[in-house]
Amino acid sequence: MSWWQASLGFASGLLIALVTAPVGVSGAVFLLPVQLSVLNVPSPAVTPTNLLFNVVATPGALLRYRERGRLGGPLTRLLVAGTLPGVVIGALVRVFLLPGTQVFRLLVACLLLPLGLWLWVRTLRPRHRPAPSGGPGHRAIAALAFAVGVAGGIYGIGGGSILGPILAGRGLPVSRVAPAALASTFVTSVAGALTYAVLALTTPGAIAPEWALGLSCGAGGLIGGYAGAHLQPRLPENGLRLLLGTLAIALACLYAAEALT
Repeated sequence: MSWWQASLGFASGLLIALVTAPVGVSGAVFLLPVQLSVLNVPSPAVTPTNLLFNVVATPGALLRYRERGRLGGPLTRLLVAGTLPGVVIGALVRVFLLPGTQVFRLLVACLLLPLGLWLWVRTLRPRHRPAPSGGPGHRAIAALAFAVGVAGGIYGIGGGSILGPILAGRGLPVSRVAPAALASTFVTSVAGALTYAVLALTTPGAIAPEWALGLSCGAGGLIGGYAGAHLQPRLPENGLRLLLGTLAIALACLYAAEALT
């Protein structure tokens, strides 16, 4: 890895995590296009490299949330219980069945675009009736977390970019969703990265992560994530929802453009 790749990876990880950590997104979804299109990380090695970024980057934000007593709780346990087995299955699917990325990008775009728009509409034009305070049920959250875990294992995304908009759109406050989504991202990324490392020992091809690049990006994300989590209490709930919706729409447009070119 050259010095400019390391520098670009560090700067990208820092800036992305600074913006995404307040809403529970690790930033790996936005780092993925940089790795594919700019840094030319081969596939499927880009997936465990992104997971390695999550492993290094998310503890910064988690530490800040823990200092404020917002880490843990039933939502975190539900998300971890669902995404953990999903990410292992997703890694196996990626290596043996689905090495490409075009279909995934289009599916993510189709999911996140309406979610982002929905968050914007619900925030700017709230309904007269209050949303149900309980949010989605436990089984629905666990099933959603499992599906997101599979996607995370296949494409190296933490899952917060999908879990966040859905859970926030269903009425859960972003201040509660963010630390739970990041904790789930960290645990599943560790499991996913280890799964790819084991598969790399027995399977030919570019499967092992690009260690130097993943660590460089993660170091930037560690700093940016801590700073972003520090900023969250200073942002109003509506501002966080609009930020989450904007990130979802931006990612959907980015992935749709890449999938159709």
